[in-house]
Amino acid sequence: MRGLSSEEAQRLLRQHGPNALPEKPPEPLWRRFLRQFQSPLIYILLFALLVDLFLWLAEGARGVPLEAWSILAILLLNAGLGTFQEKRSEEALKRLKALAEPMVYVLRDGRFLRLPSRELVPGDVVRLEAGDRVPADGLLLEARGVLVDESVLTGESVPVEKGEGEEVHAGTLLVRGRALMKVTRTGVRSAMGRIALLLSEMEEEKTPLERRLEAFGSRVARYVLLLALLLVLLGFLAEGFSAKVLLFAVALAVAAVPEGLPAILTLALSLGVERMARRKAVVRRLSAVEALGSVTVIATDKTGTLTENRMEVEKVVGPDPERALLAMVLCNDADPTTGAGDPLELGLLRYAAQQGLDVEGLRKSHPRLSERPFDSAWKYMRVTTPKGSFLKGAPEVLIPRLSASEAEKEAFLKEAEAHAAQGYRVLAFAFGEGEAEENLRFLGFALLLDPPRPEVPEAMRRILKAGVRVVMVTGDHPATALAVARRIGLPVEVLATGEDLEDLSDEELVEVDVFARVRPEHKLRIVEALQKAGEVVAMTGDGVNDAPALKRADVGVAMGQRGSDVSREVADLVLLDDNFATIVAAIEEGRSIYENIQKFLRFLFSTNLSEVLVVALGMVFAALLGLRDAAGHLLLPLTAVQILWINLVTDGLPALALALDRNPGVLDRPPRPKESPLLDGPSLRFILLTGTVKAGIALALLALLPGWVGVEAARSAAFHFMAVGQLFFAYAARHTHLMPLPNPYLHGAVALGVLAQVGLGAWVPGVLEAVPLPWPVWSLVLGAALGAWGLAEAVDRIVWRKEVRR
Repeated sequence: MRGLSSEEAQRLLRQHGPNALPEKPPEPLWRRFLRQFQSPLIYILLFALLVDLFLWLAEGARGVPLEAWSILAILLLNAGLGTFQEKRSEEALKRLKALAEPMVYVLRDGRFLRLPSRELVPGDVVRLEAGDRVPADGLLLEARGVLVDESVLTGESVPVEKGEGEEVHAGTLLVRGRALMKVTRTGVRSAMGRIALLLSEMEEEKTPLERRLEAFGSRVARYVLLLALLLVLLGFLAEGFSAKVLLFAVALAVAAVPEGLPAILTLALSLGVERMARRKAVVRRLSAVEALGSVTVIATDKTGTLTENRMEVEKVVGPDPERALLAMVLCNDADPTTGAGDPLELGLLRYAAQQGLDVEGLRKSHPRLSERPFDSAWKYMRVTTPKGSFLKGAPEVLIPRLSASEAEKEAFLKEAEAHAAQGYRVLAFAFGEGEAEENLRFLGFALLLDPPRPEVPEAMRRILKAGVRVVMVTGDHPATALAVARRIGLPVEVLATGEDLEDLSDEELVEVDVFARVRPEHKLRIVEALQKAGEVVAMTGDGVNDAPALKRADVGVAMGQRGSDVSREVADLVLLDDNFATIVAAIEEGRSIYENIQKFLRFLFSTNLSEVLVVALGMVFAALLGLRDAAGHLLLPLTAVQILWINLVTDGLPALALALDRNPGVLDRPPRPKESPLLDGPSLRFILLTGTVKAGIALALLALLPGWVGVEAARSAAFHFMAVGQLFFAYAARHTHLMPLPNPYLHGAVALGVLAQVGLGAWVPGVLEAVPLPWPVWSLVLGAALGAWGLAEAVDRIVWRKEVRR
């Protein structure tokens, strides 16, 4: 059997199209742009825009409607940024989707190649193993113990047995056995094509973090709208009905709520997801990013995750090593020419070849008559040839089946234990007449070693220092698991086997550090017990039976290389390199993302609080003291245009730059509690204290400068101080309990903002409804901004010092 040629496959691919379900057409750019206006806060701004234009037209359309143009510019800029960020996130998700695309073994030009499933064409021959999702409709050419879960199509939960010549459908799951399938239908013509429309209509749910931010923002908006209403009433009492007061209050309400927060949040998450992808961790659900920062326990596999997954035979020991080598070759499903198959079985074939055996020749001279494929339920594999049956499996399973005395069996078991205590993976080989699985003749042990990955000991040290507990869950022998744990620096006080789990209570189970000889179904109990104890659990898995545990875990982690399709489908995180160190990197990234979210929340709400205090208190003082501007109107501390400008400058580039902060110390502290508030105590105190400090200095300028430079210049000075001072506050906001690395993007954003503020204020002040200021006043403004920054840093240090002492 040679399969299709590459040229023929390319021709069929052009004819039939890719083996992929139809995707929803991308939303047009204009529709995406208009959707940015679907927000209650934006509706308020639109209403304000219409009111201002109406008043401008009613007054004869004299002059330039500056407020209207400013509000329109803010609306268009916000919509443009939102559209750009959505497009960017969509492209990033497409790239991540391509990284996680299912791969299949396809027979091309006489050999099996691992190709993306979308490249399948009718006529291809595909190799399937337990745990694989059937990639297209097809007929089974070979079927060995095949059981197929068709619930995705039929709703029937009981798997169906399939034999040679029977049809299997795309999307169904091979839960047992091995098969060769000839593809008959692909893409939209396959069975999965019928439910493609349902899949394409599924909407992504908001992440818990997004929902909490939305609720948080809504509460803030209600309070600010109430304040705006009070300010309108105060303005009307002071000078009667005034559209300017109404427009100003509406602009204040919008400015005080950071409408750029969703865009900044999306950017922070999408940048973090891309950084994780570069570190070989593909995030399938954004909610996992938040959960990663709270993980308190990692329940990890050993083979391939903590170790190199490169099982190499050190030696073969036993009474009949020559026939044991033959069993290695025959009782083996791996394909040495293509590298397809279990890494352990590939290691056995490499060793046999090194000993001079002709693997292909032996398989041809010993054809299979029947077999029992390996399953974790019985822990051995049997292959029957014309010369008898060869068996391979766990020593504790095969040795009791020997036709030997109890003393000999006990001696063999002790020998296996001794080898396992040295860190070896021990496989037993036996021989029987006919299809015998009892009264076997012992052939020997293969001693295999899977060395720890070189980067794992350091990753283990870092994650333990971060306050995250690591639990090893493996199907290997207890002594092997213990030897590997010691090599990688995993502290082990309590060890238990799968058999022990039945007798352990949940309270006892959570104390176990290493679980050995564990069956996949035990993982679900381990996850549930840990969660019941209040832990946030990240669980790794690669098999079909791991899926329930992966789904139940707070963060399910699937293996990208050796993992089954079904495990990847239910997982939140897919490791492209199957490496434990990558889990640590993902947790570090998740914590860093949350840290950056805290920073720009501190920064934005500090701005908003100071604005609200300046405007509210300034307006109250003006009404009480009877202060008026040159036109005779009540003196407002900041105009609507100035508030919108501050919101644009401070909520824009600096807040985005904070999302790019790198936080190397995030693994030096314990995990963040799962239900912790968006703003912790120190952050709330920072917002209250720094917002009050900046508002106090601005009000002081308004009170002291009129006698020197006049009322209008004093208001302009307060406006410039508010904008420049807030830009400097970005540095104070990023200093939490750890010290981030220098952020050149933040330096650039702050410098650009200061230059824009000074440039516009000095050369075209009318654009911002300000008046020209003499350079001594500019010096005072910049000095006050630097002084406020110094006070904010001092306040921040005091707050965190108290927190550390507490």
